[in-house]
Amino acid sequence: MIFLANLTLSSAPPLLFHKPSRTTRKIHSWHVNSAISTAPVSKRRCDLYDLHKELVPYAEAWSWQKAIVKERRVLSEINEDFADTLIVLQHHPVYTLGTGSSEEFLNFDVNSAPFDLYRTERGGEVTYHGPGQLVMYPIINLRHHKMDLHWYLRALEEVVIRALESTFSIEASRVEGLTGVWVGNQKLAAIGVKVSQWITYHGLALNVTTDLTPFQQIVPCGIKDRQVGSLNGIIKGSFPSKGCREEDNHHADNHDLVDTTHISLLREFCEVFQVDLHHKSIQIGVPYEKTPSPTILKS
Repeated sequence: MIFLANLTLSSAPPLLFHKPSRTTRKIHSWHVNSAISTAPVSKRRCDLYDLHKELVPYAEAWSWQKAIVKERRVLSEINEDFADTLIVLQHHPVYTLGTGSSEEFLNFDVNSAPFDLYRTERGGEVTYHGPGQLVMYPIINLRHHKMDLHWYLRALEEVVIRALESTFSIEASRVEGLTGVWVGNQKLAAIGVKVSQWITYHGLALNVTTDLTPFQQIVPCGIKDRQVGSLNGIIKGSFPSKGCREEDNHHADNHDLVDTTHISLLREFCEVFQVDLHHKSIQIGVPYEKTPSPTILKS
């Protein structure tokens, strides 16, 4: 259980089905460099809630975001919105649908879903979250960056592209007409956001050591002709263990790989968005206001 201080949480998204959790032309980064460089020179403060080693229930993380967004709107109205927020975590296995997602991309009946299934207000189609996947939820007031949703999506992609290149020498790219980050034909990072009064929430998910099996139960992001991949899979493909020196396989340990990727993502996030991270602790033992039980919908 996660306890948060001084947050009044709003209601969770509708739960379509609840089940106990079980544990093309490429466009490279230089195409958006001119847009990224328009970020302000003076760095803005960004409060970081770092839970990258934790498995957080999706409904709790969603409610937390909504509470912060609500607070930020009030602060913005009185010109006291002085900091952005970034939440980094992993989720228990869960499927989520965007606001306009089609259930035709589910390879199961919603009444017998393998995991919890939520319809949220983010953009995009169905995706999966689970252990080994790093999720970043930036709550950013774009009035202090650039009031352009296209710029924001490209900036999130840029964070992942730079992290993969700088830390792992992996050349990732964009695909024209699609949102996300790709290595070859494999999609490693999915992005789905909501922007309300220029304040963002939801965000990106990067498959690091994720078990990709649950993706077989859906058409990820509604894209039928491409694969989902993981960073671990790319690295193992480049450095097979047989005959490989130990130092060449130093990212094989899943925990180390998640930690290393997490550090790289934070570093590149700071560079792309020109922010300074300030770590914020979560007070253990101080209960926050509980959200109502999610509504169970039958399809």
